[in-house]
This record gives sequence, structure tokens and C-alpha cells, in this order.
Amino acid sequence: MIIDSHVHISNPPLFNMPPEIVIESMQKYNIDISIVSNGDSAECDHNQNDIPSEYQISQIESINKTIQFAKENKNKIFAALWLKPKNEEPSDELESLIKNNLDVVKALKFHPYHSATPFDSPRIQAYFYLAQKYNLPVITHTGIGNCDNCQLVYKMAKQYPEIKFIMAHLGLGSDNLEAIELCSKQDNLYGDTAWVPVSSTQLFIRKNGSEKILFGSDNPIDGVDTYHHNPYGQRSIYQDYFFNLQNLISSTDYENLMYKNAKNIFNI
Repeated sequence: MIIDSHVHISNPPLFNMPPEIVIESMQKYNIDISIVSNGDSAECDHNQNDIPSEYQISQIESINKTIQFAKENKNKIFAALWLKPKNEEPSDELESLIKNNLDVVKALKFHPYHSATPFDSPRIQAYFYLAQKYNLPVITHTGIGNCDNCQLVYKMAKQYPEIKFIMAHLGLGSDNLEAIELCSKQDNLYGDTAWVPVSSTQLFIRKNGSEKILFGSDNPIDGVDTYHHNPYGQRSIYQDYFFNLQNLISSTDYENLMYKNAKNIFNI
């Protein structure tokens, strides 16, 4: 079994990841379940400039699209709600959406880089009461910038020990060593493997055990064949996860990574 904990849908201009491509890719590469968030909630472009208003939709509209996708693909798609802390705030409507759809809503999602908002900002923390109240893990993009660095996530994990925080990418653009070390210091701090080489995942497991890391890919960021190759024809690192890693770690560790941890953390 494979659960991909880091999957997206999105419309242009920033990303182009239609729902039907997610389903096609899952079928082609034998992915059983995907945890999906909607990139339409991105508030800033790749240079952290505001996305023009004509391309923006509300977080409620974005979330409704994600929930609908999950409802239409029962037991295959679950929702991580990508929120918009730069320009919006929690609302009663948002809480009602969560409360009434807990069968498919399994996490809150932030992208501090594409919101140009530091992860320890009060604007992001304002949403954490929803994670606490509904026992939802918080997934956040991590990188090496001022808004998305791993130290900020560690700080929040210490401040909110009852919430599970998942550091997607384990610090994208880094050697992953800082993220791996921080996860060893905080019980409620987890990682995923999106764009993380197998060697870093092996190190993570040696240092932290196999119960704190989830398979994730960013599918379908490079199209239907994200799991196989990138747009330049180069072999995807996920081929190593599918075909090589099980020979490098124990079967228990491999099963934890590829699906068991996700089932436990997301209550699937």
C-alpha cells in the first residue's frame, strides 16, 4: 500500500494540476490514497509578489473544491485544507466546513513562502485552535527562507505540543540535516519526503525512528509522470522510494514510511 501525504490540485497561473491528472497518476503508479491540498490558495508568486486579484479565490472556495474532490473519490482522496493567512482569517464558515466534513478533512495546510507570512506569525497561529479542537495535524511547506525555515516550525511545535506538525520537504533547498535534528528534539514534529533524497530519509529513520516520517511527493507538480521523471526526462527520486528503499531498510520501517504513519497521523 502507498499513501502519498503531499499531493495538490490547482489551476493556473501559478500551478496547473487538475484533479483528473491526480487520479490518472495514482492509477498509473499504484498510489492507493492521496492527501490533497489546493494550490489555488497560494497568495504570492514564486518571487513572493501578490498574485493579481483576478486570479485569487477565497480560502472557502478553495477548500470547497478540495472537499468536493475528496467526496467524489471516497477513500482514495482526503483533504488537507490549504489556508490563506496573509489575506484572510479564521471564520465560523471555515469551522463549519471542517466540522461537517471530518470524514474527508484530515489536516490543515500552510505554505508560508507562497503566503509571504512567517510560520510563527500571529496570522498563522490564529488557525491553530482549529487544529487543536478537531485533532488535525498541521502540514507546512519548509524551505530556507525567512518565512518557511524549519526553526520556525520547531518553535511552533514547542509552543503547541498537542498539535502534530509535519515539515513538508524537510527544508527544501537544504541538505535536510537541520530538519532531521529538529525532529529528534520534539515529539510532535514530523517530516515528509517530497523532494527528499532516499539518503536523507535513511538518516532520518536512523536518528528518529520510522514512525515520524511520511511518504510525500508534490504530485502532480511535474505532470502525470511526476513519480517517474521530471519534465527534462530525468529519473524521479520517487523511483528510489518505490524500488530501492525497501532493500535498504527493514520491512517494518518501509511500511511505516509508505502508509502506516499516514493512516495513524491522518486518522484514516
